[in-house]
Amino acid sequence: MEERWILQLCHGYSGPFLDVARQYAVLFRDTPYKVLTVYLTGKADERARIESASDEVVFLDYSSRAIRGLKIGAVRTVGKIAAGRNCALVIAHRFKPIYVACLGTKLPVIGVHHAFGDYDRPQRRGFARLFRKRLGLLGVSDAVRDDLRGRLPGWPPERIETLHNRLDVEAARARLASREDARAALGLPQGVPVVANVGRLHPDKDQATLIEGFAKALPRLPADTLLTIAGSGPLESGLKALAQTLGIAGRVRFLGQVPDARRYFRAFDLFVLSSDHEPFGMVLLEAMAAGVPVMATDCGGAPEIVTDPARLFPLRDAAALASKLDAFFTAAPDAGDDLARLARQFSDEAARRRFFALPMARRELSV
Repeated sequence: MEERWILQLCHGYSGPFLDVARQYAVLFRDTPYKVLTVYLTGKADERARIESASDEVVFLDYSSRAIRGLKIGAVRTVGKIAAGRNCALVIAHRFKPIYVACLGTKLPVIGVHHAFGDYDRPQRRGFARLFRKRLGLLGVSDAVRDDLRGRLPGWPPERIETLHNRLDVEAARARLASREDARAALGLPQGVPVVANVGRLHPDKDQATLIEGFAKALPRLPADTLLTIAGSGPLESGLKALAQTLGIAGRVRFLGQVPDARRYFRAFDLFVLSSDHEPFGMVLLEAMAAGVPVMATDCGGAPEIVTDPARLFPLRDAAALASKLDAFFTAAPDAGDDLARLARQFSDEAARRRFFALPMARRELSV
C-alpha cells in the first residue's frame, strides 16, 4: 500500500513554533500516516530537523519578502511538494501558510491559529469563505476559537474548534534542573520565597502591574520574598525605574534573557502570568510541569489553564493581585493537582485523543 502523508506547513521554526511543529507531528505517531513538515522560512538546521519530530523536514528558506503579497513562488513550490506525495491532509499554522496551502494544493486544510485577530481584515475573511468547504480552523484555546467564530459568522461550529497547546510532560520534566542548581544558575539565594515571571518586557505582558501588585503585597509576604523577571524588551528601563520609584528595587531581580529558561523553573515558588489577553499561555504549562503553582490574569486563554478562581486576578488590577499574593503565601496550594491536570488535559496523549475525535479530522482521516 502506498504511504500516506500529512503535510505540515509552518512559517518558520523560530520562537515557540519549533515546538508547535513537534506538537502536531506527534499526533500521528503510531498511526498509518507519515508527517512531512515544511518550513517556508529559515535555513536547513539539524536541531530543527530533529526537534520537529517528523518523518521528513524540508526547509524552503524563503525570505520574509518572498512570502508577502501573493506568495506565488511559495504556492508553486508547496504545490509540487504535495503533488509528489500521497497526502491526506495539510495542517498549516497561521494565516500565511493557510493561504499557501489552500492555493497550492487541492487537499483538505486544517488551519491552526495561535493569536487573536487573524481575520480582522475583510480580505482574509473573504479568502476563508472562498475555501471553507475544505478548510477547517483550530484555535489554540477556546478564547481564540471564539474570536475566530465571531469573525467568521455562519460557519458550522464543527469547522472552527479548539485544540489546546500541550506539552511533552515527561521530556519537560527530564530537562529540569534541581531547585538548588536552578537558583545557583539564576543567581538567586537558596532560602527565600521567589515569585517569578518569564516573558518579553513588552506592554502585552504587563509586568508593570506585577511589580505594583508585588509592592502592595510585600509588607504581608514572608521575609525576604523576591520577585524575579526573566526576559528582555523595550520596557526594561521603565520597569526598573518603576521598581525604584516604589522603593522595592532591592526585592526585584531582572534576570535578562535566560536561554532555555524553562529548565530553571524549579527555582520558583510561584509563577505569575500578568499578560493582556494571552492567546494560550504555554509558559503556564511549563511552570506546572516543574511543580510550580501558577497565577494569571482572568482573560484570554489563561483561565482555561488556571481554573482555580483563587489564582486568577483581573487584568491591570494591582490591588487584586496583591490580595491574591497575600492569600497564596498564607496557605500555598499543593501543585500536585496541577501536575495531574497537565497530564489529563494538556499532554500529547490528551491532544491526540481530542484531535482524532474532531469531526474535521474524522472526516479526512482513518485511524
